[in-house]
Amino acid sequence: MPRAGMLLQVDGSRHDWLEGRGPLLTLIGAIDDVTGIVTAATFRDAEDAAGYLEVFRRTVIRHGRPLAVYSDRHGIFIKDPNRPPTLAEQLAGKRSFTQVGRALDEAAIAWIGASSPQAKGRVERLWGTKQDRLTSELRRAGAATIEQANIVLARYLPRHNRRFAIAPADPEPAWRAWPDELDLDGVFGFCYPRRVANDATLAWAGTSLALPRRPDGRSWTGRSVTVEERLDGSLWVGADGTHQRLIEAPAAAPILRARRLERIEPIDAEPETPVTADSIPPPPAASSSRPIHPWRRYPAVRPR
Repeated sequence: MPRAGMLLQVDGSRHDWLEGRGPLLTLIGAIDDVTGIVTAATFRDAEDAAGYLEVFRRTVIRHGRPLAVYSDRHGIFIKDPNRPPTLAEQLAGKRSFTQVGRALDEAAIAWIGASSPQAKGRVERLWGTKQDRLTSELRRAGAATIEQANIVLARYLPRHNRRFAIAPADPEPAWRAWPDELDLDGVFGFCYPRRVANDATLAWAGTSLALPRRPDGRSWTGRSVTVEERLDGSLWVGADGTHQRLIEAPAAAPILRARRLERIEPIDAEPETPVTADSIPPPPAASSSRPIHPWRRYPAVRPR
């Protein structure tokens, strides 16, 4: 690619970054295909959707939206393409998204899936460089936790970019500004469709959440909304381009996992009755009479 921001290569590297001083970590990062600049990176306990969403969010804040993202065909980006489409997908005329795929689609960022690790040569070479230089930085800082590793990483990335960045063939960047009509934290979070019950509540994680008053004063009853679980752990509700907070973010952001997009939990479902020994009906009483063999049901016919 001739211009910066046209293609962003992303990947995750599972490695003993702390050299036995702490747990195994996965470094998730993004590198510009033209300049070699690492736009964002973060240490995670495992390669997960929240890590990629955070990398995309930081990239947009610092540089803008790229035209396309290049990654492997991990289930984080795309659901099994070989499975037959569901009925809902057939009615919608398109395949359902993963959380990362939905975020890229809403941000108008194209996704390109690589067929082999060699196809992502630039980001694969990046891991070789970081497993040498970044590991040394972590060792000298004595980092032993994921929080300490991310602090060292934030100090290291600017030096890395100054050392390894190259000039693009075309100096005009292709990064795009973030549109004002989109909520950045809402897009790069976890979004789930829900329907509001008659009492202005919606189902969430086995409980019910009360909705705040709508800005226009109208009722929430029966409306389709989106519950936004943002990366800081706060919960929001989105509808008609507006976003309202439901639950404040906790002091420490939790480890978020993608829930199923297709499943909508029932709102007024009654709790299941626990199974106990008293609730199990007794087996039917055994009959004392033995079954009669078909040959013995009728008297034998004697020949004359």
